[in-house]
Amino acid sequence: MKSLLLIVCLFFPVFAEAFDRNPDTASVESIIAAFGASVIDKDKARFVKLFLHEDTAWQSVTGDANLRQIRRKQPDAPRVRINPKSSHLSFIDSIVADKERQEEKFRDVKIESDGDIASVWFDYSYQDGDKETNHGKEAWHLVRTDEGWKIVSVIWSVNWTPVQ
Repeated sequence: MKSLLLIVCLFFPVFAEAFDRNPDTASVESIIAAFGASVIDKDKARFVKLFLHEDTAWQSVTGDANLRQIRRKQPDAPRVRINPKSSHLSFIDSIVADKERQEEKFRDVKIESDGDIASVWFDYSYQDGDKETNHGKEAWHLVRTDEGWKIVSVIWSVNWTPVQ
């Protein structure tokens, strides 16, 4: 039976990948799902539990097309705006306060992990009600704690939809 499984895996690499899958991938995927669900549900308590601590790195960078448009009016506008008040806490607070349904959609998610740390990379789009407001690439770093995986940094590119 084992030799049959080996033959199947050799001739059908897709099956080999399924058997070879890092067990931490499913755990990290559950963090991604919980992040998305807590945004939709406006569930601050659940959202906050996904992060290691209050001082999580939380940084955006403006996309090229948007930056060109901004710099027409403000030539010295920075690509990376440092805002000490911007955090995962202010993000979820703004979602909870908004009457419209909010949703962050994830596509082409890639997860790398050695069992202790993980990196997540994906395309995202952000929905305010039925309207996409921005999209780009997003990356997270996570660490595995005694309580499970926790997010320690979030960075993303911002491309407004449409360019304003």
